[in-house]
Amino acid sequence: MIVPVILSGGEGRRLWPLSSPTRPKQFLTLAGDETLLQQTVRRLSDPAMFAPPIIIGGAEQRFLIAEQLRAANLAAGRIVVEPMGRNTGPALAVGALLAVESDPEALILSAHADHSIPDPAAFRETVASGVPAAEAGRVVLFGVTPTFPATGYGYIEPGTAIDQAAREVVRFIEKPTAAAAEALLSAGCVWNSGLFLMRAASLVAELERHEPAVLAAARAAIAAGEADADFLRLDPAAFGQAPSISIDHAVMERTSNAAVVAASFAWSDIGSWSSVWEAQERDEHGNATRGSVVLEGARDCLVFAEGTKVAAYGVNDLIVVATPERVLIVPRLDDQRVRDLAEKSDRS
Repeated sequence: MIVPVILSGGEGRRLWPLSSPTRPKQFLTLAGDETLLQQTVRRLSDPAMFAPPIIIGGAEQRFLIAEQLRAANLAAGRIVVEPMGRNTGPALAVGALLAVESDPEALILSAHADHSIPDPAAFRETVASGVPAAEAGRVVLFGVTPTFPATGYGYIEPGTAIDQAAREVVRFIEKPTAAAAEALLSAGCVWNSGLFLMRAASLVAELERHEPAVLAAARAAIAAGEADADFLRLDPAAFGQAPSISIDHAVMERTSNAAVVAASFAWSDIGSWSSVWEAQERDEHGNATRGSVVLEGARDCLVFAEGTKVAAYGVNDLIVVATPERVLIVPRLDDQRVRDLAEKSDRS
């Protein structure tokens, strides 16, 4: 059985004003009829393939996680409460240690609660194809075929074949320039989806080798943690000793056992309002709307209205997101400015 470890943290800034630190994007309905968290747990709920998931999230979000699971008739094996964010390295150290505690031979699948994968069957098929390499001791990453030269994603350069599905990882490339992204596409590189599959014990060993302080803090935080209803609360003092480091920097870029499997599914990290627009069903003019919205003479716009009404005429390529407290209006191709606008708005 594969134990999913679902990371459900985040600051909620890139999709302001709908998202916030207390309600990051995984708790929003942005692509489909369920929230991103609910969709993530649902595609990882096949009992023939997956054990009940471990969900790791912040203290301020723990009840929201539980409520959204109950509302969708979904269940978690354990909800782990981080007292503070320490990046993905310490969170996944905790997940791996808990999985090993239950089954020393367990495979873990790291997944983000805020990503969109619209074809669960293709997702499970791809994950299954990576199992042989993971059982052989490989750190199996899943690479998505790029649909455009993205500068906001990391890339993986695949190498020689390991088995029918997995290939060696030649190198990782972080967020390239536009020209470099074009060259990476021509060279056959793939987007790094952030998903990986490996033996839980192997991740523990890799952390012991590369980041022993992370592993020690995770062990101490679990040992001194407190079970509270549906939650495991990590000990704040112990967890606070963990260096804040991503799993990519802690392990993925340093291991000699990395492999990549080509994903047969579409994927988005829903990391911007333009990616939300791309994930929507759009009308014949390219517009996507939600809520009480009236558009006339508009093209290629995303308009979300929550608790208010929006009407627009003769506009093109705009993002409009309106709540009773805040309104965002930004050109669709400039949505990278949203985080900065959110910070300035909060200070005003």
